[in-house]
This record gives sequence, structure tokens and C-alpha cells, in this order.
Amino acid sequence: MTQTALIAGTGALPALLAAERPDMLICELEGFPSAVPGVEPLRFRVERLVPFLNDLVKRGIRQVCFAGAIQRPKLEPTKFDFRTLTMVPRIMAAIQQGDDATLRAVIALFEERGIAVIGADRIAPALVAGAGVLSGTPAEQDRLDAARAGDIVAALGAVDVGQGAVVARGLCLAVEALPGTDAMLEFVARTRKADHRGGVLFKAPKPGQDLRIDMPAIGPQTVARAAEARLSCICWQAGGALLLDRAAVIAAAEAAGIALWGIGR
Repeated sequence: MTQTALIAGTGALPALLAAERPDMLICELEGFPSAVPGVEPLRFRVERLVPFLNDLVKRGIRQVCFAGAIQRPKLEPTKFDFRTLTMVPRIMAAIQQGDDATLRAVIALFEERGIAVIGADRIAPALVAGAGVLSGTPAEQDRLDAARAGDIVAALGAVDVGQGAVVARGLCLAVEALPGTDAMLEFVARTRKADHRGGVLFKAPKPGQDLRIDMPAIGPQTVARAAEARLSCICWQAGGALLLDRAAVIAAAEAAGIALWGIGR
């Protein structure tokens, strides 16, 4: 009997983790289908969170991993069971404090039932992006822009806003907010002048963030969006980001002439 469950959202990460551990129980929030091939997931609703947690305990689940993107669902009051309803004030209070507080509250709900929450790095440690240049050669301006973007991301993260920023020649073109990295890069591609090129995308965890949930991720689509935005470099905090499908990311970056650079802490 498996002792690990994967709470799978959208994107490439759930399938990558499921391939590493095919024995995991795949769970899926209704309305946010994951892309784990050949698996019928155990579906659940936030309004019936307590019965779902109890079901995991009965199945012998001892640890869970959250992977993939999940937006805040629209809640239907008539679908709440009484036990979950009693937890609403606690959950709403956390939501009003920001994403990190919400994630900490979610972790606590699992841990209170004896279910440990583990990060994706525990299942697939090779996905963690380290320090060093993987593609191209960052120019001096890229290095200056990366330092500026790092300061911006740290400042934003301190108030629980986002995990990424785009900087070109010292100017901040965009910051990541609730819509995510793709939306940020699409904004840059749409709004910057056609003859403007260069700049960096920098991604890093928020200061003090619990990396067991929502570690920043970079995948082939990130590179494609960065190319559309005419950026010259993608940077990340070493050890603080996941590189999804490393070979494909490097190949896409080389084809687009984009440097990939993990910056040591």
C-alpha cells in the first residue's frame, strides 16, 4: 500500500513526479485537472476538505506532496460539510494574510492529522536547479539586471506578492503577481517596444518561504515566453527553483539565444 499522495495541479510538474514515484496516490482538486497520464485521480473539493483528509488517513497515507498550479476555487456554501465549515474562519483568516499564510495553514491541516508534507525535491531531487551557467554567457548588463531583479523579488516577497521580476537595463518591466510568471512575461512581450531587446527574468522563493509548497519553477514554456518578450537571460536563486525537463529547457534556451544562470546565495 502506498503511503504517499500527490496533490496534483496543472502544469508539467505532477507528471514528472508521478513518473519518479508511480506508486503514489494521485489526488486532484475538482475543476483543476492535472496532466498525469494513465491515472484516475482521487478528486476532492475544498468544501469537503475534512472528509478528504480523513479518507487519506484511512488509506494509510503518511505524507503528501503538492505539485502544479491551483487557483483559488469558487466555493459553494451548500456543499460544505459541518466539520469543514467549522474550519472556514481559520482558513479565511489565513487567506486574508496572503499566499504564504494560506499555504502554512494548509500544511498545518495535514500535519494535525499525522500526514507530513514533503517538497517536490524529496521525490525528484534532480529537478532542483543549482548554481552555474547552463546555457549561453550572461553579459555584464545581464548581471547588473539580475542583481536589480533579485532586490526587487526580495522586496516583493517580504510582503507576500510574488516570486519573479523582469528587469532590462536597470528598469523593472514587470513583477510577478497572482496571475503568475506566464502572465508577467506576456505583459512584457505585449508592452515593450518592438526594437527593445535584452533583460532578465529572475525567479526566487519569497524570504522565509516554506519550500515544501510552491517552489518557483522554470520549464520549456518559460523559455518560450521569455523569447517572445525578447529577454536575454533567465536567472534563478540556486537551490530555490525547480528546472522542469532540464534537457528541453537548455535546448530551448540555446535555440532562442537565452542564457540560463543559477545564482549562488
